[in-house]
Amino acid sequence: MLVTLAIRHAGAMRFEGACPMSLWTFMRARLAEVLRAIAPLVAAVCVLQVTIVHAPSSLFLQFLGGAVLATLGMLLLLTGIEHGILPMGRYVGAELPRRGSGWLIVAVAAALGFVTTVAEPDVLVLASQVASIDGSPVGGPALTYLIASGVGLFTAAALWRIAHGRALTRLLSVAFALMVLLSLLSPPAFLALAYDAGSVTTGVLSGPVLLALGLGLSAVLARRAGTLDGFGLLGLASTGPVIVVLLIGWLR
Repeated sequence: MLVTLAIRHAGAMRFEGACPMSLWTFMRARLAEVLRAIAPLVAAVCVLQVTIVHAPSSLFLQFLGGAVLATLGMLLLLTGIEHGILPMGRYVGAELPRRGSGWLIVAVAAALGFVTTVAEPDVLVLASQVASIDGSPVGGPALTYLIASGVGLFTAAALWRIAHGRALTRLLSVAFALMVLLSLLSPPAFLALAYDAGSVTTGVLSGPVLLALGLGLSAVLARRAGTLDGFGLLGLASTGPVIVVLLIGWLR
């Protein structure tokens, strides 16, 4: 739900020349959305506590306190994304084609895809869980960098597609064909891990940033499809970690 809220704000961001919503007005407007996002989880746990689980009171109070902190954290995170990260992402995406270098677009896209994924909370959670398992086929830090490398490479491919007006279906066909082929060749220990690696890449940080980058680029190019060309970037980028992890498993 938090990812949905963040991406919704990415699509709603106005471009150059618009006055952004004030900080406090935005926080008041989004508080209700954050509460709606976290309320079902709190309600479900409360029902389980009363009917089935009966956890110790101290643990249940700790959960409630954590829910309050999570609500505040989500609100602050959305505010930071809306008022700082998204405007810069769109500006960078709009400036790249004006520099007249296709290689610059590819390089910046790869770099931003890599660094945002390294900082993505969902990726860090997956890496920590993998690191805690005895006999894991890959370490936590190594997995983080493998996932980030895959996102960076395929973000670069996605922005190259937008810049050159190529069809998304061709890139997706190649990506899915590689995924199927490597799934047949990679060891089982890497197979499930690879697909989980792809699922955690479009989180609350990397998703809005990359989407804003693609929309900024497509808005400046202004082809027949308009800013709709900026979509599809997240889907293509999420196939990168799957392919990279499967490839490492096959080569080991």
